Amino acid sequence: MSKFLHNLNRMVSIIIVNYNTKNFIIQCLNSIGKYAPKDTEVIVVDNASTDESMEEIKITNQKLKVIENKENLGYAKAVNQGIKVAKGDYLFILNPDTKLTKDAIDKLLEFTKIHPDAGVVAPQLLNSDGSVQPSCYHEPTIFNAIKEYFLGIKSAYDKYAPRGNTPKQVDAVVGAAMFIPKITIEKVGLLDERFFMYFEDLDFCRRVRRSGLSVYYLPTSEIFHEHGGVTRTVPEQARNWLIQSSIIYHGRVKHTLLTIVLWLGQKWKRLVEFSQ
Repeated sequence: MSKFLHNLNRMVSIIIVNYNTKNFIIQCLNSIGKYAPKDTEVIVVDNASTDESMEEIKITNQKLKVIENKENLGYAKAVNQGIKVAKGDYLFILNPDTKLTKDAIDKLLEFTKIHPDAGVVAPQLLNSDGSVQPSCYHEPTIFNAIKEYFLGIKSAYDKYAPRGNTPKQVDAVVGAAMFIPKITIEKVGLLDERFFMYFEDLDFCRRVRRSGLSVYYLPTSEIFHEHGGVTRTVPEQARNWLIQSSIIYHGRVKHTLLTIVLWLGQKWKRLVEFSQ
């Protein structure tokens, strides 16, 4: 029992990528200071922000490890910069528009320690009003898109939140909050830096599953997430990043077919709803 408790106290490194998130990241850091275990390492990687957020970060009372890039290197590459300098046995990749709740990290840590197959564990994400935010994916195949948009099978393609209060194995989770044992990185590798933003989470989870490890959703660990808070200020850039990343993830032919299926499916869905 004492060995188990000792293992639970191993260090966690939180990695946050900042890009003009002044309105969110200070709240995130404050929640970490309030709810994270004492020996938690916090790494902030800044992608050349211009909104004075780094000035705000530097005057917080927290002990932070800061990496400041001279240009926006993209999300995956910035996360990898944080991973490379992290000293923790566990990595917690967090978006700056998240806020911890009490015991959120402890529950992730405990679950991961008693499930050695856990390559990624994701907490339940909550909207600001406390409602549950969809944060899991099935593999985004053309067949799943057809099931969702033409056959009416909900959550076959779009994000969903598993029901119940027990842990669930899932295909993939959103990258807003991913708890990863460092041994997963040793086995699977870093995030794929071809993805400037978007799909890096789906790609990483797919590689985790292919390596023989599992991706878990842990609803007893809760974190608030301001969905879209990071990309809201750059909608056109975000759209371009999404398309580019989809092409990398699916391949150009599959991306094109999926785009057609989704466009036709959404038209069909609206037509069915209108006729009812």
